[in-house]
Amino acid sequence: MKRTDPKAIGEIINGIISDCNLENAYAEQKACFLWPQIVGQGINRLTTRRFVANGVMHVFLTSAPLKNELRFTAPKLVEAINSAVGTNILSDIVFH
Repeated sequence: MKRTDPKAIGEIINGIISDCNLENAYAEQKACFLWPQIVGQGINRLTTRRFVANGVMHVFLTSAPLKNELRFTAPKLVEAINSAVGTNILSDIVFH
């Protein structure tokens, strides 16, 4: 068995993700994971569920006034999440 140079675990994981063509799925999950950091804990407490499907993030909120207010800031949120993820994975956010 041939020995190779040691690799960092992040490098190994990134290699597996690219070998399995899971870059988009990883970026979508990362966008959902970064939601609390982007909007803050106050808004995140009122978020019950979030997921990304076909480039659109679906966010379920418990507050109707907050849902209405966030609709106006959706383009800025999309831009902030895309820059945090490092790729243009989102095209829109829909609030439910």
